[in-house]
Amino acid sequence: MSLPACPKCHCEYVYEDQQLLVCPECAHEWNPDNTHDEAVILVKDANGTVLSDGDKVTVAKDLKIKGSSQVIKIGTKAVVRRVLDKKDHELDCKVEGIGEMMVTAKFVKKAN
Repeated sequence: MSLPACPKCHCEYVYEDQQLLVCPECAHEWNPDNTHDEAVILVKDANGTVLSDGDKVTVAKDLKIKGSSQVIKIGTKAVVRRVLDKKDHELDCKVEGIGEMMVTAKFVKKAN
C-alpha cells in the first residue's frame, strides 16, 4: 500500500499512526479521509502580528520555566519551529540559551 506524500513538506517517508498519517520530517499529522484543505492556523504575538513557522521572535516578558528554577529573560531570542493549534503553548520554539520548548504566543514579539 502506497501512502501519499506529506501535504506540507512533500516528504515521501510518511507512516500511519492509528487513523492519522504522520510525516517524520516536519511532524505534520493529518487524516487521509479528510479531502478538504485544513484550516490555516492563525497565532498572534503580543502586538497582534501573525506568526508562522520559521519566524524569529523575542520574549516580551520574563517567563518562569515550569518545573525548573530557570527564567527566560525579556529580550531572549527564539526561532519558531512550528505553530500548533493548541489552547496554550501554541509555539514550538528553539530558545537561545535554553533549548527546545513550547511557548505561549502572547508572551513573544516578532523580531525584525
